[in-house]
Amino acid sequence: MAQKPSIPKGTRDFSPEEMMRRTYIFDTIKSVFRLFGYAPLETPSMENLSTLLGKYGDEGDKLLFKILNSGDYGAKLSDEELRQASKISEKGLRYDLTVPFARYVVQHQNEIVFPFKRYQIQPVWRADRPQKGRYREFYQCDVDVIGSKSLLNEVELVDIVSRVFKKLGISVTLKMNNRKILFGIAQSIGHADKMIDITVAIDKLDKIGLDNVKAELAERGIDDEAISKLQPILELSGTNDEKLNKLSEVIGSSETGLKGIEEMRTIFDHVAALGIELTPELDLSLARGLNYYTGAIFEVKANDFAIGSISGGGRYDDLTGIFGMPGMSGVGISFGADRIYDVMLGLNLFPEEIGCSTKVLFCNFGSEEQSVAMRLVGELRNHGVAAEIYPDSGKMKKQMEFANRRGIPYVVILGSEERERGVVLVKDMATGEQREVAFDALATMF
Repeated sequence: MAQKPSIPKGTRDFSPEEMMRRTYIFDTIKSVFRLFGYAPLETPSMENLSTLLGKYGDEGDKLLFKILNSGDYGAKLSDEELRQASKISEKGLRYDLTVPFARYVVQHQNEIVFPFKRYQIQPVWRADRPQKGRYREFYQCDVDVIGSKSLLNEVELVDIVSRVFKKLGISVTLKMNNRKILFGIAQSIGHADKMIDITVAIDKLDKIGLDNVKAELAERGIDDEAISKLQPILELSGTNDEKLNKLSEVIGSSETGLKGIEEMRTIFDHVAALGIELTPELDLSLARGLNYYTGAIFEVKANDFAIGSISGGGRYDDLTGIFGMPGMSGVGISFGADRIYDVMLGLNLFPEEIGCSTKVLFCNFGSEEQSVAMRLVGELRNHGVAAEIYPDSGKMKKQMEFANRRGIPYVVILGSEERERGVVLVKDMATGEQREVAFDALATMF
């Protein structure tokens, strides 16, 4: 009995219809990236394990897919050598696009013109336990500029987010915060050493509420006096300007905190002056991967669909330091293609025409009509209209069913009578209407 075909857990096949929708998302995102001067970059699916190990923490290291050395390499080794994993596995599948990007920048630093603006849309792999919404293979859409500390880069990223989601038709909220502000908060309540503990707790404010956050802070060793100083910060409301003004009163003793406030003022002022449609919202509970970011941080959520963040990123001051090239500051943001897909599908935002690869199908009624139909198909294609002819002559009903199942919007009927008169019948499959069109007018009607 033949084995039933299957794919590895945590991976997916994408049907032609799904691929057309995904391609629409990728093409929309790329078109905005290019408007801002970002250039495409690709790195190999596999990297040397020495590049990947130690960059994501102990948990991340466990989730790396390791690749056995090729061929019969293992057959030449003794049992003792086989026990040493590094002898049989020196490469791994990339875990994200950021570390390969850092490796690329360091390796090609003499060829790159800085500031370097790149976008990258490729799959990544994680040996995670598959579950709903979590896959072992998935795509990331990253855009980064490296080699510049200018806050104009953050302003551009706000503009990119605004334009991408406007083009996709998704109503979103962009939340922003700053790592320096978070450090200033921790410093001003006397717990600079517990910044991570504080931010991990306040990051849960939306999910578990203020009282539970306070309880968790106490569990993490934050004293009552510090928690009471923190409470008014967590309860800040008003415009971004009002929040920053109140914040500077509370954390004014922290030089780092004040610098973070000044950075956010600059970003918000530029966004307003440029008239960018999407206004970022200062959210002091936003933390995002704190060990990684050093300045402004971003998170985007869909307004009309319940799902986690669909985009996020921030400023990092030492991306390339892990490869011995310190002090190279950058800022970037990643768009979550899978979640964006789910939002657009759930809200019915994909344009109807995306679902069909062919716009016009010619029915096939035999060799004489077939040769005329093939010539007309060629003319349509020359005019940029996706067209095809049903390959076998046969019953009209079967050919119509084929068009329906494929979602082809127009069917052209060309029988012997039409051929002699130099016309075709064009049927609109959505309305059922038919109209007669001359051969020479066909290419211009679609």
